[in-house]
Amino acid sequence: MNLAAATNESLAEASNVLIYSSMAVYTLAFFAHIAEWVFGSRSKVGRTAAALSASSAKVSAAPAVKAQAGGTAVLERPEVVTRSAAGTRDVPDGPGAAGGTFKGDLYGRIAVSLTVVAFLVEAGGVITRALSVQRAPWANMYEFSITFSTVAVGSYLVLLALKKNVRWIGLPLVTTVLLDLGIAVTTLYTDSDQLVPALHSYWLWIHVSTAIICGAVFYLGAVGTILYLFRDSYENKLASGGTPGKFASSVMERLPAAASLDKFSYRINAAVFPLWTFTIIAGAIWAGDAWGRYWGWDPKEVWSFITWVAYAAYLHARATAGWKGRKAAYLALLAFACWLFNYYGVNIFVSGLHSYAGV
Repeated sequence: MNLAAATNESLAEASNVLIYSSMAVYTLAFFAHIAEWVFGSRSKVGRTAAALSASSAKVSAAPAVKAQAGGTAVLERPEVVTRSAAGTRDVPDGPGAAGGTFKGDLYGRIAVSLTVVAFLVEAGGVITRALSVQRAPWANMYEFSITFSTVAVGSYLVLLALKKNVRWIGLPLVTTVLLDLGIAVTTLYTDSDQLVPALHSYWLWIHVSTAIICGAVFYLGAVGTILYLFRDSYENKLASGGTPGKFASSVMERLPAAASLDKFSYRINAAVFPLWTFTIIAGAIWAGDAWGRYWGWDPKEVWSFITWVAYAAYLHARATAGWKGRKAAYLALLAFACWLFNYYGVNIFVSGLHSYAGV
């Protein structure tokens, strides 16, 4: 059978048009998010410094003197404010990119609306790609990339729909999506075609789809972790009496507190970790069906397991008192770097049984 004849070229071309169209809308969303940050109020700057000053004021500079019966004076124990780890200070969350102003919030709502439109257009591109060959749209790195960015944006929009305070993710998200799609349509692009025999399995729908979902959610956790490190450094500088730059203050004061960002990243990573475990198990079962063995130390298998170990170490460290805060955050970023290498590096630079789909 001529496999090329089984490809619906009209739908394949429609998919390409939709992907490029989504990039145009994401670009508009990017500028709207920039406007949200630029035109948002800066009047809230100083909330963190004020909160830290108030906390410090609770600690007496000198112990108070309390009189007892009989005229004996004793020293009263001063009130002590304790902090368990960096990033756990009792400071308020920032007001968000818009800064609580009407103009900034308007641009923010426009940005979210444009992101929704771009998501729907990109999802249409993924669906038409699948329909053009009547199969799952993630048989090569191009298809994996466009599906990955679609799921990442979809996850973000779900959190927004659940009334979670995550609009601060919007700008880094659309920036990353544009980068991802740019690489996909240039370096990674592959013509719509049928599957190689090794991929003819229902496990393609199960194993690869869960890998995409995990990567998208891990990405959101990584964004939260990176911003946590910046915000924690900012809070540390204020707590030690330093004076951050005006630009740094303007940006950092609008973000959630370091403790909130740390908690967000931990919960996101912890929630999706069991699914990543299932992804590896599903891959092993598929390998048993396709190659007659469940584990063969293929580079993709090895790096999937390394990623699992890295995230397991992070979750364990995050639950251990001595490793909370920045140390655990570095582990989280290392784990996501392992996932990225498993996604890009193994496919491009390393040869193995998973190389049949090319890029």
